[in-house]
Amino acid sequence: DLARQYAMPVYAPAAERIPGATRALSDGDTVAVPGFPVFQVLGVPGHTPGHIAFLSDNALFCGDTLFGGGCGRLLGGTAAQLHASLLRLAGLPDETLIYCAHEYTLDNLRFALNVEPANAALQTRLERDTQRRRAGLPTLPSSLGEEKRTNPFLRCHRPAVAAAASAHAGRQLDTPAEVFAALRRWKDHWHGQSA
Repeated sequence: DLARQYAMPVYAPAAERIPGATRALSDGDTVAVPGFPVFQVLGVPGHTPGHIAFLSDNALFCGDTLFGGGCGRLLGGTAAQLHASLLRLAGLPDETLIYCAHEYTLDNLRFALNVEPANAALQTRLERDTQRRRAGLPTLPSSLGEEKRTNPFLRCHRPAVAAAASAHAGRQLDTPAEVFAALRRWKDHWHGQSA
């Protein structure tokens, strides 16, 4: 209805069926919206098979791929795809600001503490972000550097994260991709908000 009323374009992933889309986007495309910087399109499959993100300067609009302290569920994509997409995003500069689609940070950080209870940066972040939410403020954007220090889905290569995921899975997980898949399954069945 908004698109019809204002005659605006509707950008959508080329690999997804989005009703009303007027321009299909794929990895490497650019989007120029008057009054905004040019956005580079990044293909980040995993949450869905055709998920995309938008990057401009140091701002990443990543939809449901990366959340504050977490990542999206698998809704048609695979764990291997999502893990590869997160590795791609982790390669961006630490100063990159993360604008995700939902405010799931506190729940994600509580889950992360189950994975890495001795992570001091994570403990500090949870305390700070809890105070923000109590004050009615958002926890976002976060920075990619902060996510790398506190988000278990970006820390699958860390021994403590691998050990926790292996213990929860009941078997030794030998690669970061296996650790990621086990963490995602663990989070899927963990109490709390859907993230």
